[in-house]
This record gives sequence, C-alpha cells and structure tokens, in this order.
Amino acid sequence: MSEGGYVLKGTLHRVRRGKAIAFVSQPFVTQATVRRPAKVAKMLALAHHLQHAIERGIAHDRADVARRLGLTRARVTQLLDLLLLAPDLQAGVLALDAVGGNEPITERRLRGVASIHSWQKQRVELETLLR
Repeated sequence: MSEGGYVLKGTLHRVRRGKAIAFVSQPFVTQATVRRPAKVAKMLALAHHLQHAIERGIAHDRADVARRLGLTRARVTQLLDLLLLAPDLQAGVLALDAVGGNEPITERRLRGVASIHSWQKQRVELETLLR
C-alpha cells in the first residue's frame, strides 16, 4: 500500500509541486453497470408523442411539429416512420436498455427495419440485428 491507504491500481495523475512533478494515486473505484433506456426507445416514445399531438389537433401536421420543435420536416418524418414497426416490436423497442453505454441498436438501423412492409419480415430482421 502507498501513503494514505490508497492502492496503486487506480489512475495516476500528474501533480506539479514547485518544479518537481509527482504522481498521486487515486482510490480504485469499481463502477456499477449503468442501465438506462436506449436512445431508440426514447425516439420511439417521442414519435408516439408527436403523432398523438397531431391526432389531438395540438399540432396541425408534421411541418407544424417541425417548426415548433426547431427540427426539419425530414427529421420529423424519420421519427414518425418508426411508428411503422409492428406493434409487438414497438413494445419490445420501448423496453430496450442501454447497458454500460452500449446501445442495442441504432435508430438508423431501426428505421431500415420499419421500412419493410411485412410485419413478419420486420420481426425476422429485428431479431437478426439484436443478436
């Protein structure tokens, strides 16, 4: 053990003291695995929210949504295209977690799955992407 009860397993940081440079050890801390909702889950939830706003008359159309949010109409269309996924796939996507910062699937790939017209083919494609 080094001074102060620290184990020299952590990161060493340079500390300038006068003209000499010393290396000071930091305590070794293991990080717990962080789980949070996946970005695609958040984007799909946002798409549902936007569609609901259009259906209730809060926003007139996609262009109105884009203006209010400061997005392009193309981006709003990309988000709303996620709603073309099969309902059971949407439920699965909403339940996805990013573990330790690793996203299970990108939104771009998910949009590719959503562009498939057959829900059965969507299921097969998404299953292969999530392996």
